[in-house]
Amino acid sequence: MDLDEARAVVRDQPKAVLATMRTDGTPQMSPVLVAVDDSGRLLVSTRESAYKVRNVRREPRAWLCVLPEEFFGRWIQVEGTVEVVEQPEALDLLVDYYRRVSGEHSDWDEYREAMRQERRVVLRIEPTRAGPDRAG
Repeated sequence: MDLDEARAVVRDQPKAVLATMRTDGTPQMSPVLVAVDDSGRLLVSTRESAYKVRNVRREPRAWLCVLPEEFFGRWIQVEGTVEVVEQPEALDLLVDYYRRVSGEHSDWDEYREAMRQERRVVLRIEPTRAGPDRAG
């Protein structure tokens, strides 16, 4: 699957399961919402203390299984390299992420303060491969 086609699917279907690699080589999986930035990178909001952050700091790769709202239907898998964007740089990215996934917030100052208190970071994923390439 072409990476631009995969990005288009993610824009339409932001629900996904994110997989990162534990120290023992097994996957750690989390349900997430995914946005696509203007550069085509995938954005995921999470807490600094989450296992997925610890995992990608050690092994900067991730896999996303992007699912449709009704579960069965068009799905894709996207693989990529990950960068963790921390506070305070993450704050503007978190606003951008929210707008792309949920629209406008009623109080951006309140949102930013909540992101600071929750110690939110952004996982910025550069897609390197997507599929499936065939059915069956």
